[in-house]
Amino acid sequence: MSDDATTTPGAPAAPAVPQMRAISQDAAGGPEVLKVITTDRPVPGPTEILVRVHAAGVNPTDWKTRTNGAFMTGAEPPFTLGFDVSGVVEATGLGVTLFAPGDRVFGMPRFPHPAGAYAEYVTGPARHFAHLPASLDHIQGAAVPLAALTARQALVDTADVQPGQRVLIHAAAGGVGHLAVQIAKSLGAYVIGTASEPKHAFLRDLGADELVDYTQQDFAETVQDVDVVLNTIGGDYWARSLRTLRPGGTLVSILPPDDSVPTPRAEAAGVRAQFLLVEPDRAGLRAIADLMDSGRLRAAVDAVIPLEEAAKAHTLGETGRTTGKIVLTAAP
Repeated sequence: MSDDATTTPGAPAAPAVPQMRAISQDAAGGPEVLKVITTDRPVPGPTEILVRVHAAGVNPTDWKTRTNGAFMTGAEPPFTLGFDVSGVVEATGLGVTLFAPGDRVFGMPRFPHPAGAYAEYVTGPARHFAHLPASLDHIQGAAVPLAALTARQALVDTADVQPGQRVLIHAAAGGVGHLAVQIAKSLGAYVIGTASEPKHAFLRDLGADELVDYTQQDFAETVQDVDVVLNTIGGDYWARSLRTLRPGGTLVSILPPDDSVPTPRAEAAGVRAQFLLVEPDRAGLRAIADLMDSGRLRAAVDAVIPLEEAAKAHTLGETGRTTGKIVLTAAP
């Protein structure tokens, strides 16, 4: 027998590595770069769980990452997109005590590092997940983690919204915006939203107190004495939003400021302006789950699309005309 022999004649073959389907891209580009592949199923490391994905949320961060690598740290093509996930625990890694196989969970693992949620299985730190209430399906579970955590971390952790305060939410009918409206209402705020008129009835149903049709009115001229602004748009909305705030108010943006809004300008206006990048947050997920379980928070889902049609989901999302969220389904 040669020295480099690795098997013994008649010995059983090594077990095959379990496979799964995933969406991968080899290069930056349009939706057409998203392809279905078959790849090895991941294995949970210490403190991690393996989740059988039933649904994965689609977010603007996904198509921005597909195009130019934004919002995903340390990833080089080929890679699999997706941060929002809802599914069932398949296995647990060493030291995990929070979950057991069979548990229904949802979360936003690893953000802004690659999570690979556009797949049939995903791994992530156990504390980047929370139990999904029995009252919710996986579509709702996948629709909320990134968007609802963004809204909650902006309104609760950063701005410390209090009952009776006036909160202005831009793009109020969008993925983050419509959840922010509901979270602000749960905090006892008076909520003002910017949205086109056809979306006003939807937002009133969510609890918005006052609405501005940005296609017909300049919110900076009509909205005054606001305590908190949540800017989900960026651009000149930074500077224009400063004009709506009362002294001591807070502007939180989920998009970086441009050079027109340096910190001194906000300070000169007597307000605080901050850029927020969402983080994995188990406590926040549990608070979101409680709101959803009690009926005080629900995700509007614009479209549910099979995993293998991820390119179609991105094409739809990039129109900017969806109301609420887009979700991919991966369950058998």
